[in-house]
Amino acid sequence: MSSIKSIVNQLVKKYGTNDPFKIAKYMGILIVFEPLGNALGYYSKHFRVPIIHINQDADLKTQIFICGHELGHAVQHPDTNTSFLKIHTLFSTDKLEIEANTFAVELLLPDELFAEKNDSCFTIFDAIKENGVPEELLSLKSIDGKNFYKK
Repeated sequence: MSSIKSIVNQLVKKYGTNDPFKIAKYMGILIVFEPLGNALGYYSKHFRVPIIHINQDADLKTQIFICGHELGHAVQHPDTNTSFLKIHTLFSTDKLEIEANTFAVELLLPDELFAEKNDSCFTIFDAIKENGVPEELLSLKSIDGKNFYKK
């Protein structure tokens, strides 16, 4: 099991939900909806207060994914200001962004959705649409250590 999946599973078990908004609330992370122009969201700390900023103009499904992604930054990179790194340094944030995307995908698409005994009529594409997960990120989902979906 990947360390990211393990972290996600621990949080889901601890808080009894895979809803990123609820987990953030339980962790004491403030969520702010605000106009962000072309940016979808970002994570910051202000006087040690962790804050997830979400573009208020994004649709609800996209906001769910944004919250999951930014929660990934809050959990995995709590003291890293990726916005600052992108704007003011030559540091590549690609690895951090992939980790945050993987966190969101694992959180929003739990393995139970793909279990053979799952009686729901959802397809994988229904599940990603319902949770705002971009289809191009589905390749980040792993089950039993193997990538679930390859294009």
